[in-house]
Amino acid sequence: MQKSLISQVQLGRQYAKEWPMRKELAPVFAEFRVIKATEISLSVMPMLAIFTVFFQTSQLGMQYLPQAIAVALFFLSLPVQGLLWLGKRSETPLNPSLYSWYNELYHKMVANGYDSPMASRKPRYQDLAKLLSDMFNKMDKAFTKEQF
Repeated sequence: MQKSLISQVQLGRQYAKEWPMRKELAPVFAEFRVIKATEISLSVMPMLAIFTVFFQTSQLGMQYLPQAIAVALFFLSLPVQGLLWLGKRSETPLNPSLYSWYNELYHKMVANGYDSPMASRKPRYQDLAKLLSDMFNKMDKAFTKEQF
C-alpha cells in the first residue's frame, strides 16, 4: 500500500530523529550522510531559493520569473527528497546479512542486561535505528566499542 507524500516525509523526519548520529556508523550506513545533508539543506535551501528568484529577476528582468521560480522550486525540493528517502528507508526490511547482524547484536545486548522485546520477525531499518540508539544510550562504552 502506497503512503501519502506527507506521511512519507513525516516518517522520514521521525527516522532522522531516531537514528543515532555516531561516527562509528557513518562508514556502514548511508543514513549519517543523508541526514546531515538533509539538515543542512533544510536551513540553506529556502534562503538560496529566495536569493535565486531575487537575483535572476533583478539582473535579467521579470521575463525570467518562470525560470527563476523553477530553479527555486528545485532548491526547495532537495530537503524533501532527503526526507522521502529516509521515510522509504525506514520502512525497508533488513537484508539477510544485516538481519543476522541485528539478531546477533540484540542477543548480545540481552545477555548484557538489555530488557526491551525484539521488534518483529522481519525487522526494518526503523527497528535497527531503535536498537542502535538503545545500544549507544543504554549500554556501557566497553560494549559499544566491542561492537565497532
